[in-house]
Amino acid sequence: MNINGIVLINKERGVSSNSVVNKVKHLLNADKAGHLGTLDVLGEGLLPVTLGKGTKLFDYFLNKDKTYNTIFKFGYTTTTLDLEGEITQKNEVIVNQKDIEQILPQFIGRQKQIPPIYSAKKINGKKAYQLAREGNLKINLKPKIIEIYEIKLLKQIDINTFEFEIHCSSGTYIRSVCRDMGNKLSTYGVMLSINRTKCGDFNLKDAYKIEDIKNNHFKIISLDSVFDYTKIQLSENQSLKLLNGMNIEINLNDGLYKVYQNNTFLGIGEIRQNHLKLKLRLF
Repeated sequence: MNINGIVLINKERGVSSNSVVNKVKHLLNADKAGHLGTLDVLGEGLLPVTLGKGTKLFDYFLNKDKTYNTIFKFGYTTTTLDLEGEITQKNEVIVNQKDIEQILPQFIGRQKQIPPIYSAKKINGKKAYQLAREGNLKINLKPKIIEIYEIKLLKQIDINTFEFEIHCSSGTYIRSVCRDMGNKLSTYGVMLSINRTKCGDFNLKDAYKIEDIKNNHFKIISLDSVFDYTKIQLSENQSLKLLNGMNIEINLNDGLYKVYQNNTFLGIGEIRQNHLKLKLRLF
């Protein structure tokens, strides 16, 4: 079925993002489906699933910031930095809220972060987690630039166990934040859980469970509502030229615009020096 748009899914812990996408695709009988940023199998929360032409939005959302609620436990760590791995190091250091609050400012801003060895980062064409599963645990991953906009200590749950809210750039590994925080506290850290609550302008409170999809209790977000650009209405002749890869003359300021013909959303156009070309075709 030709369905175009985005449906927000509240992914459950223990299932892969791809399996959720495939289930939604099957339930809605969609021609195509994808997502706007994977969640680990142990992760839960917001997973925007794209349908039809919406699968073209991946690159647009690649750099959207994210917000997570996560629980870290200090005193030990694992091969995977979460509960999937085997314990590799531990000590008897006891951490309190004051200790954490003193180091949190060090995690704000642009910084270099080394991804976990159990990640999808590629080394010589092979994913790091594949190398790790083959027994190569001495993988040297290059640091990448990420940014943490805000990190809040929400509460202490148990001895050495704390809940945080982290607002960060796309590409930030929360497991690496846990590892690095443990290092600053002269101990080790492991991520017990992670829940994505925001992805760009999308919010978990607007997401649906798979059961809601099965019961036809959901809404599909239209593709044009994702973009906050000025609208341009074109004639049929102008639209044909644009859809065939041609530029058309139009007297408007340089920038990005939502392009329509008879209220049909064609995609995102870019104007430069009074010439409009289609930058992202969504029709």
